[in-house]
Amino acid sequence: MNKISIIGAGMTGATTAHWLAEREFADIVLVDVIEGLPQGKALDMLEAMPIIGKDSEIVGSNDYGATKGSDIIIITAGIARKPGMSREDLLKTNAGIVGTAAIETLKYSPDAIFIVLTNPLDTMAYLTMKMTGLPRERVIGQAGILDSARMRAFVALETGVSVENINCYVLGGHGDEMVPLTNHSNIAGVPLREYIPADKLDAIVTRTRKGGGEIVNLLKTGSAYYAPAAACAQMSEAILKDKNLIVPCAAYMNGEYGLQDMYFGVPVMLGRTGMKKIIEYKLDEDEKAMFDKSAAAVKETHEALKSVVTF
Repeated sequence: MNKISIIGAGMTGATTAHWLAEREFADIVLVDVIEGLPQGKALDMLEAMPIIGKDSEIVGSNDYGATKGSDIIIITAGIARKPGMSREDLLKTNAGIVGTAAIETLKYSPDAIFIVLTNPLDTMAYLTMKMTGLPRERVIGQAGILDSARMRAFVALETGVSVENINCYVLGGHGDEMVPLTNHSNIAGVPLREYIPADKLDAIVTRTRKGGGEIVNLLKTGSAYYAPAAACAQMSEAILKDKNLIVPCAAYMNGEYGLQDMYFGVPVMLGRTGMKKIIEYKLDEDEKAMFDKSAAAVKETHEALKSVVTF
């Protein structure tokens, strides 16, 4: 059986374990620094397996040694930005958490592929690659699947069409500067721009960009976890089943789209070796302008990371 270790047993980490266990293609290890938390959640989930008829093994631990021999490491551990906390403080704190998780798990699973979810997403993926020294194919950030799924959900609400007929592609950084490609997105092959009135489509794009914030405002404490976790599960399945699935992910850019030495959300083919290739779309003038603006914002966060962390 394949093995997936999830670092961070909070809502996102535990829900990722839940989605994965239901799919029954890997045994799951939940790791967290809080004593009893991963053990309790893992045991609760394990006891659910007979009810749903699945034989996934789920264990919880406070020790990175439990992750030994993992095919995939998913890093969800980190803190959310608190009131009064500067971006640099958030960067420094999460860099310490993610850096430690990456280095410690690599010791036990030298062949693992890493999926990074901790925010600021693009920058934490960059940190993981730099700290581990792994090739870019084996460190991928989850963002674009989530952002694209939000856009698909909003298009379905607007049109009444099944989400299965809706294809949306959101590139760029995971934040307000993300780039929803309305030109390439479609409903059963019909471009969104032709199917949905311009004002309604603009509203969908805006809601997609603010999707995470909308949930945070509703919850008051905490942030989204069902959809981000499902996205991690989809990426894991694509990798372990060698599906060659093309989805938007944060990938290390080495000249693609004119970008260099940074992580950024682009269409990626996922398979057993991790990122197999980056797909380059032809962007129109408006898309290119949004793309460049998003890249500048992400690059800024990368530079801020370099000022607080030495690689």
